[in-house]
Amino acid sequence: MNDPILETEDLVAGYDAAEILHGISLSVDQGSITALLGSNGAGKSTLMRTLAGLLTPRRGRIRFGGVAIEALRPHERVKLGISLVPEGRMVFADLTVEETLKVGGYAHRTRPDRAEEMARMYELFPRLAERRRQSAGSLSGGEQQMLAIARALMARPTLLLLDEPTLGLAPKMARFIFELLATLRSEGLTIVLAEQMVQASLNIADRAFVIENGCMALQGTASALAADPRIRAAYLGL
Repeated sequence: MNDPILETEDLVAGYDAAEILHGISLSVDQGSITALLGSNGAGKSTLMRTLAGLLTPRRGRIRFGGVAIEALRPHERVKLGISLVPEGRMVFADLTVEETLKVGGYAHRTRPDRAEEMARMYELFPRLAERRRQSAGSLSGGEQQMLAIARALMARPTLLLLDEPTLGLAPKMARFIFELLATLRSEGLTIVLAEQMVQASLNIADRAFVIENGCMALQGTASALAADPRIRAAYLGL
C-alpha cells in the first residue's frame, strides 16, 4: 500500500460543551478506501466534519500530505484536494443539476478545466446528463446523492470524504454507489467512507476503523475486521 495521505493524532472535537471525539488517531493510505464503522451517534459524522474543516478540533493534529491542516478553513481544504459529500446530500433545491456542478467546480485551480470535468461527471452519471436542466429539488433521493457526489468530484479532489452516502437509498442505487467508489479508487482517488452498510463497506475497503462512543475501538484490514467475531456479532448479525 502507498504512504499515508491523511493522518490524525489524538483528535478531540465536539459541539459546544459536548465532547464527541476523544482522541482519535488514524492513518489513511493514498489510493485506498478506508471505512469508518460504528453505530449511530458513535462520532463518525463528527470526525468527517472535522476532517473537512466544518468543525475545529479542540486538540490534536490533522495532517494531509504531511502538512498540518487543522487550522485551515473548509474552502482552503477543498483547494488542497479534500472534498466532502455530507450526510443528507445538502444540495440546493433551486439550482439546476448543471448549476450545482458549476458550483462544485468553483475552486480556482479547477476553473480552466470545468467544462471537461462536467463532461466527465455526465459520463460517470448518465442520469444527471438527462436531467441537467432540472432543479436539484425535483430529483429523486438517489439522483440527489449522485449529484452530491458529482459536485464533490468537480473540485478534482485527491481525498473524497463520504458521510453515509447510501442512507435512505434503494438497494439498486446503493450497489451503484459502492461500484462507483471501487471504480474511483481504481483511478487513484483516496476515499474515506462512513457508512451503515457494514458488509458492503468491508467488501470494497482496504482498511477499516471502528469508532465507539467517540473512541477508536478496533482497526485493521477490511478482511481481518470482516472475520472478527466482534464485528460479525455487533454489525453483521452473525
